[in-house]
Amino acid sequence: MQRITITVEDEFMEEIDRLIREKNYQSRSEAIRDMARMGARQLAEEAGAPGECIGALVYVYEYGIRDLSRRLATTFHEHHDLSLTSVRLHLDHDNCMEVAVLRGNEVDVQHLADHVIAEKGVRYGRLVRIPVSTETELHKHTHGQKPHRHLHTHVLKI
Repeated sequence: MQRITITVEDEFMEEIDRLIREKNYQSRSEAIRDMARMGARQLAEEAGAPGECIGALVYVYEYGIRDLSRRLATTFHEHHDLSLTSVRLHLDHDNCMEVAVLRGNEVDVQHLADHVIAEKGVRYGRLVRIPVSTETELHKHTHGQKPHRHLHTHVLKI
């Protein structure tokens, strides 16, 4: 790790310290590293250099809205290459929450999430994206003697 020194205004440091307390960070360094990662990620996205990501799309929808379940299922079938898995929870008589795990190009994953969230009857939606790289590697497992190739997903460090 590298050590850097920065100078900030007192008011800004007070705001950072407040966030550190609210989010229960162990240190200023951890909090500022996270803020820098988020800022760097946002700048990379704005620069138009999308890469691969794993995404968790969480949304709540009204169960009784006519054809909504079918429309959502159709949307995911049309994007089957991005969908890894999903789980549905019945929150009450009227509302379901679904968590869909997605993998693919960040632009495509965001497009799918935007489409789902915009559906009439979807009350809440949020996508969390984690940038990753994927590569095929030769890997030997303990349950066999022959090495074989398979996909590894690595979280990108920013």
